[in-house]
Amino acid sequence: MKTINCKGRLIDLSSPKVMGILNITPDSFYDGGKYKSDSDFLTQVETMLADGATFIDIGAYSSRPGADHISEKEELDRLLPVLNAICTKFDDVLISVDTFRSNVAKHAINHGAAIINDISAGKADENMLKTIRAFQVPYIMMHMRGTPQNMSSKTKYENLLVDVVKELSEQVHHAKKIGINDLIVDPGIGFAKNTNQNFTILKHLDYFNIFELPILLGVSRKSMIYKTLDSTADKALNGTSALNSIGLTKGATILRVHDVKEAVECIQLFESLESNSIE
Repeated sequence: MKTINCKGRLIDLSSPKVMGILNITPDSFYDGGKYKSDSDFLTQVETMLADGATFIDIGAYSSRPGADHISEKEELDRLLPVLNAICTKFDDVLISVDTFRSNVAKHAINHGAAIINDISAGKADENMLKTIRAFQVPYIMMHMRGTPQNMSSKTKYENLLVDVVKELSEQVHHAKKIGINDLIVDPGIGFAKNTNQNFTILKHLDYFNIFELPILLGVSRKSMIYKTLDSTADKALNGTSALNSIGLTKGATILRVHDVKEAVECIQLFESLESNSIE
């Protein structure tokens, strides 16, 4: 059974869960700048929770390809007021904070975050793994090469699946070695990977079961969908649901999405298929 300990609550991941995305950045690729006030943020969180989200993932640093780099202070200034407001209104909410900085992670946990979601898997900040060990919160380790500013130039692999697993496994091994208990892996679709590589990873997502850890899948409204369909992120919900459904059949444990209701429906249909199929 796959479980993670979030603030003393054991979350059973043997049934897939949904993580709703709340970007508080002005330049995220889909919803950057959409929410203008605490009221907007709180309304969106309330909607996502009502629609069935188990987790809310807050990002204060845009990690889209080519995004502007911001200081740690600016990231904290964006993050903490929103985090405080959400934790005050929703007592039992399980917040994941999307950051690669250990000091931001520390402040986030002290202000109520239950999970840290690190796009660098600990590579961007040498103190991150020590911080996670000290607080013993679940830690999402994503595969990425380089930084959001230069990752698009780092898509050359000798063997895509082998290389991604090898690079991610080095960080997972180190995390386990120092005593981090609750780990989740994310193959990093869209990060240092081109469209064809993203589809290859999704097609072989079950390969990542080699870690024997929960797998987070993040394809929501990404360019692999709207470029393939000659569309836009605004029109990529149907494509997102299609790929999420495929991901579930390949072992995805957490769907990280902008549209919670539709992702929950994907899980409901997938579980009905699994439980009612006649062999």
